[in-house]
Amino acid sequence: MKISYKWLTKFIETDLAPEEISTILTMIGLEVESLEKIETIKDGLEGVIAGKVLTCEKHPDADKLKVTMVDLGDGEPKQIVCGAPNVSAGQTVVVATVGCTLYPHGENEGFKIKKSKIRGIESLGMICAEDELGLGTDHDGIIVIREEIKPGTPAKEIFKIEDDYVFEIGLTPNRIDAASHFGVARDLSAYLAANGRDTVPKLPSVENFRNDNISNIIDIKVEDTEACPRYMGITISNVKIAPSPEWLQNSLLAIGINPKNNVVDITNYILHSVGQPMHAFDADKIAGRQIIVRTCPEGTSFTTLDGVERKLTSRDLMICDAEKPMCIGGVLGGLDSGVTEETKNIFLECAYFNPVSIRKTARYHGINTDSSFRYERGTNPEGTVFAIKYAAQLIKELANGQISSELIDVYPEKIYPKKNTVNYNRINSLIGKNIPTDTINTILLALDFKIIEISGDDLAIEIPLYRVDVYREADVIEEILRIYGYNNVEIPVKVNSTLTYAEHPDKDKVINTISDFLSANGFNEIMSNSLTKASYYDGNDVYPLENCVKILNPLSNDLSVMRQTLLYNALEAAQLNVNRKSSDLKLYEVGNCYFNKNSGEKGLKNYSERKYISILISGNENQISWNSKQLKSDFFTLKSLAEKLLKRLGLYLENFDSEYVNSSIYKEGLKVGQRGKHLLTYGILCGKLNDSFDIKNEVYFLDLDFDNLISFIKNNKIRVKELPKYPEVKRDLALLIDKSVTFAQLRNIALQTERKLLRSVSLFDVYEGDKLPEGKKSYALSFVLQDSEKTMTDNDIDKIVNKLIHQFEKQTGAEIRK
Repeated sequence: MKISYKWLTKFIETDLAPEEISTILTMIGLEVESLEKIETIKDGLEGVIAGKVLTCEKHPDADKLKVTMVDLGDGEPKQIVCGAPNVSAGQTVVVATVGCTLYPHGENEGFKIKKSKIRGIESLGMICAEDELGLGTDHDGIIVIREEIKPGTPAKEIFKIEDDYVFEIGLTPNRIDAASHFGVARDLSAYLAANGRDTVPKLPSVENFRNDNISNIIDIKVEDTEACPRYMGITISNVKIAPSPEWLQNSLLAIGINPKNNVVDITNYILHSVGQPMHAFDADKIAGRQIIVRTCPEGTSFTTLDGVERKLTSRDLMICDAEKPMCIGGVLGGLDSGVTEETKNIFLECAYFNPVSIRKTARYHGINTDSSFRYERGTNPEGTVFAIKYAAQLIKELANGQISSELIDVYPEKIYPKKNTVNYNRINSLIGKNIPTDTINTILLALDFKIIEISGDDLAIEIPLYRVDVYREADVIEEILRIYGYNNVEIPVKVNSTLTYAEHPDKDKVINTISDFLSANGFNEIMSNSLTKASYYDGNDVYPLENCVKILNPLSNDLSVMRQTLLYNALEAAQLNVNRKSSDLKLYEVGNCYFNKNSGEKGLKNYSERKYISILISGNENQISWNSKQLKSDFFTLKSLAEKLLKRLGLYLENFDSEYVNSSIYKEGLKVGQRGKHLLTYGILCGKLNDSFDIKNEVYFLDLDFDNLISFIKNNKIRVKELPKYPEVKRDLALLIDKSVTFAQLRNIALQTERKLLRSVSLFDVYEGDKLPEGKKSYALSFVLQDSEKTMTDNDIDKIVNKLIHQFEKQTGAEIRK
């Protein structure tokens, strides 16, 4: 947001330099990102002064040149050769002295005035024409100024060339009350008042406002009073559309707005002066001489001021006449109803619109205007009266119009200011410093907070309507501290701390451990938005749309719900990389997911959030090299990573139960948990899901429930035992089994059969082929046995192996291959 220094000082009298104001505004929360000097004429005609032509004679060697002697006020007249036809002795003229630089009208690069010889005669300067100074386009002759102006007077004073400074303020979304010059002046005044300087910001007077006649009345009807709680209008007749005066054009140009005409410029001037948007209609184009504020049927076509034809929704608030819509209320005018050079009569509107209604319309149509920016954040419903009166007065003055109707104000239900109570002790407690009550009261009054009653330490206040961001006591305290100054709260010489019991395990430490592990194994962390597309969940059997937390006022269709899973964020990141020719991916993310599960009672919601960790692998596992082959990532790459990650956290994948996943997300996958509590799901994503993100390679995805992981870690007990003194023994078995039998089943049977001496079971060979009976496969298992008290004998080993064979045969129908 741009604020002009000259414009600002119209509302507050101050002798502060722009640099000082910049520092103050930043201290009180209106951060000045840059301060730029604006010059009407580049360099401000530095070195150009008034001169008195003492003599003027014909040049001896040129018919069109004259040799003059000019008094420049320093007691030493200078000889200047001049080619202007109208130069003569006795004139007071404008002289560019040697060493100064001129920037002719429209040129960025100037030319420097040097001591020179013209046709053999020395010339020490230049008597200037209008275009040579950048003051206009006339080059027929030199500028002749008033005789009473003394030689040596700077041209800057003669032509009243004033510099300006423009503050670029990084306005935070909550401070829409400061989105105007008067709003900034109000904050500046509050700071000065808190520091002993009694400066009150002042608005131009509208006390003498009156209508000239009632010859051009346009009726107003507001059908949607929820979206438009207040609507004001007035007609002004016989206006003359013309360029705005120089002061108005310069004001707008300083903040980057191109002037249009006097009427449109006035509405822009009011908007940036006091923050109240306005709109001017050509009154002769209003059918039926009636303004109707209403919505239109879904799909109604409407062409806006930018020439774009838009399809309206049934909730878009429109300013209509008796026949057609003319303007999207508070957002953008229509192409055929605005002010043009032929306009003679205007209807001026000034309204307070519901911020939610404006925000939804502006976001849906992708429109962002100065008006919608303010309306969708909240304007002042009481500020409309001053704004429309002041605008009407300016139009009457600058466009020679006549106010031809009474001021019509449709305001069916008055909006009252919010009230709150603050406590002096809580103010000092929250700020961390005892601030005098007089200072607190001064700040509140300077910010237009009305003090209703003081009862002991309690202060009952009324919050101004334009402070839409102030609700709670803490908000009021923040305002006090902002103006009082954060820098005025001293850093204490000692720090008090309360030692608290740290929950075990430390969740942040676990996240850091996981992140360090994955990053060390070549993974890149991604961070994505919790808001996502509703289309991901529409028709989803795993994450149904009805379980989504929906945004009431979404910024766009792509950010309309909160995510239920990190899967789609990971696929979006994968798609982004694949589209940029980077298809070998190892990605992970730590983030919250959000759920809305109906409680069973009508209308009640059950909102919850859980933290998850996602891991995505795709493409090649390694880079090709002269001494290694390139390996493609597969399901076992992901499984191996899961085993290592859990082991790093003190858990073992083999100690958890696994079951196959049957869903639209995984082509093949496993769900891992224990005693009915889910830990993680991992597998190969289905091809249809890959296709929807235009990913050609297989994608392997792991979804880890972090909250359940913490509970498993918490319940996991660390046991310490002595290192074994006796050796391990290995035995292998080849089993012919049905294809439906899994290694996990065989492993569980083995561990249940021999709980004491069996240390591990592994699968080292799988065979399926023509040499085996139909529906059969061969598994080769390796068993590690160990007794901590003695060396195992062959007899001990054979007993265990026989028990294993018996259980395999009994429970799975396995046959031992010899």
